[in-house]
Amino acid sequence: MRFYSTNKKSPVASLREAVMSGLAPDGGLYMPVDIPVMPRSFFKKMPGLSFQELAFEVSKELFEKDIPARVLNKMVKKAFDFPVPLIRLTPKISVLELFHGPTFAFKDFAARFMGQVMAFFAQDIKKEMVVLVATSGDTGSAVANGFSGLSGVRVVILYPSKKVSLLQEAQFARIGGNVTALEVKGTFDDCQALVKRALLDAELKRSLRLASANSINVARLLPQTFYYFFAHAQMKTASIVFSVPSGNFGDLTAGLIAKRMGLPVQRFIAATNANDTVPRYLETGRYEPRASRQTLSNAMDVGDPSNFCRMLELYKGSVEKMRRDVCGLSFSDTETKGAIKEVFEKYDYVLDPHGAVAYLGLKRYGHGGVFLETAHPAKFSKTVEAALGVKIDIPASLGACLKKAKKSILLPNSPGELKELLLALCV
Repeated sequence: MRFYSTNKKSPVASLREAVMSGLAPDGGLYMPVDIPVMPRSFFKKMPGLSFQELAFEVSKELFEKDIPARVLNKMVKKAFDFPVPLIRLTPKISVLELFHGPTFAFKDFAARFMGQVMAFFAQDIKKEMVVLVATSGDTGSAVANGFSGLSGVRVVILYPSKKVSLLQEAQFARIGGNVTALEVKGTFDDCQALVKRALLDAELKRSLRLASANSINVARLLPQTFYYFFAHAQMKTASIVFSVPSGNFGDLTAGLIAKRMGLPVQRFIAATNANDTVPRYLETGRYEPRASRQTLSNAMDVGDPSNFCRMLELYKGSVEKMRRDVCGLSFSDTETKGAIKEVFEKYDYVLDPHGAVAYLGLKRYGHGGVFLETAHPAKFSKTVEAALGVKIDIPASLGACLKKAKKSILLPNSPGELKELLLALCV
């Protein structure tokens, strides 16, 4: 598979080059030169496949020219050793639970697969690999879990101070070892900008073997296509509507790529919180990013989503064409809390704040379909309990994180100080 930069000022890259660098030399994000289309025979047998079997078939279409099929099969079996249930709330509304991995969030799908892809390509590299990641919540824990204890790899996680939940922070800021957590005095957008700048810094590139684990990395983005195929197979309908809780828009972009691969999707709903940059673009045709606002659905607190440039590439910059596939809707914290209460009272089902936003998107759109539930509600127990007035059980392995001491390093929103710290950490 070959990849070009969205800024179009860098040479076409191989999968290995795109994965191991994360960001193109010109600062753009990598996009596939050609998106493969799944054969008709695949769609005929798709309803009878397990998630692992389906993921293997799709991964072969994407990666087999770069990674042998037998290796891909092992990667898939190791990465996806947890269930992916589709729960029907009504005959017309279903929820795809993506939080049954080790860190109780959907980021486990991509992070665990990406870790194995990076390890495969790093086998002949002598220098320690430094994986940088910015997180608004769940990415940090998924990457930390996927890379913790791996020899030859150091993970550096940047997160906005006091803007992630206590449990989210505990999952990556109390690990230690080869995982370093940097608590940045700023927003997620600031953390994301620091990572991108570090990846392009000439001195850091000479001194360190840098890579990214955010959805700017294609090895994080492409595996997220797998569960769209699986959800469609379980629904067994000709076409489907997906409501996707959206912040940095990697998840939605993966869905759009799945559609390009032949998945019959009627519409995607980009459901956001008050950080409504993309819904406003879809309404007005103008992309006007703003400083991110803190909300109850903190993993979606992104004012300038990185993956929007990929969305533009898919539609050649045409807002009219994007509107045919994507509907943008945004919701307040008050509406989010109301949705959590409504779904519990109507269907005896507990949503987290992000899944609640996705549910609201499907409800307002007025069409049946599938909404994505991206995190276990216990990770946001304070918000959920306040909305419901009942106690939420915390899984034992999740609660155990809180018993460890916090090991994060407080960092100003300064590229220079991050650079100094990275050079000192990774000597």
